[in-house]
Amino acid sequence: MAEINELIVSEPPPLADRAGVGAKQTPPPTRVRGYWRSVGFRLRHDPATLAFAAIVLLIVLAALLAPALAPFDPYKESIIGRLKPFGWRGHLLGTDELGRDMLSRLLYGGRVSLLMGVLPVLIATLIGGLLGVVAGFLGGRTNTAIMRMMDVFYAFPSVLLAVAIAGAMGGGMANGMLALSLVFIPPMCRVAETATTQVRALDFIEAARASGAGTLTIIRYHVLGNVLGPVLIYASSLVSVSVLLASGLSFLGLGVRPPVPDWGLMLSTLRQSIYVVPYVCALPGAAIFVTSICFNLVSDGLRSAMDVRM
Repeated sequence: MAEINELIVSEPPPLADRAGVGAKQTPPPTRVRGYWRSVGFRLRHDPATLAFAAIVLLIVLAALLAPALAPFDPYKESIIGRLKPFGWRGHLLGTDELGRDMLSRLLYGGRVSLLMGVLPVLIATLIGGLLGVVAGFLGGRTNTAIMRMMDVFYAFPSVLLAVAIAGAMGGGMANGMLALSLVFIPPMCRVAETATTQVRALDFIEAARASGAGTLTIIRYHVLGNVLGPVLIYASSLVSVSVLLASGLSFLGLGVRPPVPDWGLMLSTLRQSIYVVPYVCALPGAAIFVTSICFNLVSDGLRSAMDVRM
């Protein structure tokens, strides 16, 4: 009996206890991503947004590299080469009503159309975003004065307002971009003001005020970072609208003046030849459609990535 007890006492612990399986395991530390890292992670795992962003990047690169990619001079006319189909004498996409190469004019026209689509949105984002942050943070009479002034522009549809402003200033590329900027400032100001009003009521703003931080310091370090997301999402959605409105102004003769290539202007000059070479005449409209829809879909993907509730 003593030998049995000795064997029991000297028996090694079970294999599970020796391996530490039965012991309480501490979970591995989780890696916490910041907000912008989380946005980048969501975008990298969104194949649809990446695909449309790649198309937008190709369109931008093609426009920037137009002098190197264009096979012909976009301003060179040819009487015998008017309204030719695809592939005629090296003209891959045919020629227009004056015998100019369509591929070259589409590439150069993309530079003008993208410039008129992006630059007004940037100007409206800077001016409208600044006015909205000031109105939302200060509140009171400042908010009333700024937002009531913005409401005046809301009384008119954006298309009619852009046409009226561009027509009153005499048309042209610069006046067209100025008209689009004035049209986009009120909605951008409204978005920034709404986001700032929501942020202003949060606890960390009150804590910053209690610590003695000034107004400019609070806006710079606490408000702008939280307002930037909604403003960027809305600004990205305005690019497609701006491309369409800029092309519409050029189509009506209130934007780019001939012979500068522009997709809207090309669509206007080719509309009378639609029954002669329909596929060639439809190319500027196809370029406007593809660019606008790609910008719009990239904006939807960016909104989904930046919305933490989704």
